[in-house]
Amino acid sequence: MPKTRLMIALDVPDLKPARLLLEKLKGLPVFYKVGSSLFTLAGPAAVDLAHQYGGKVFLDLKFHDIPNTVKNAVANAAKLGVYSISLHLCGGAEMVRAAAGVKKRPELWGITALTGFDAESFARAGFKGSIEEAVFNLADAGVRSGVNGIVCSPREAAAVRERFGPGIKVITPGIRLGKTSDDQKRSMTPKEAARAGADFIVIGRPVLKAKDPARAAAAILKEIE
Repeated sequence: MPKTRLMIALDVPDLKPARLLLEKLKGLPVFYKVGSSLFTLAGPAAVDLAHQYGGKVFLDLKFHDIPNTVKNAVANAAKLGVYSISLHLCGGAEMVRAAAGVKKRPELWGITALTGFDAESFARAGFKGSIEEAVFNLADAGVRSGVNGIVCSPREAAAVRERFGPGIKVITPGIRLGKTSDDQKRSMTPKEAARAGADFIVIGRPVLKAKDPARAAAAILKEIE
């Protein structure tokens, strides 16, 4: 089973709290996720800031557009020196292949079904079949088209790991330290996700809202050893 690594989501309003958080977490063996909220405000400076603190960056912008547009976006992301980027697998095989064809690109991580979905909301959004079926169908198509990793909820992680083996990374958002009533519907604890075979667990609020973020992150690292 692969070693599970901790990725902290920099889901903060702007660069000032991002810098404060990075300062507190300095020295811990963690990766960082820069998502659409912070990147829309701060742009590449958000990535540069994380790099200044020695962090590898997952640029989570969930590209989903015509193939040439996504190809160009991936090429531009490569110039930022990020470790990985995300794209929606429902954009289709041609789009994914165009992204995968970019030279010297970051790792491509394919988004399956967002962790904010449960069975009811998934059906209301117009999708047919179960969430699990959609995850596996999208993952199959994504792997055939050249992605390096699959982003899914921890509840699907074990099956995705079994299906694709160690050559494909499994990335799981939707990590919570206990029972919650927030917008993450298909969640697990860090230890559960690690046991399911996740290569990366992505955690935001349990660390960001902690009184001592470094202590919270260190406790999670201990839990997933």
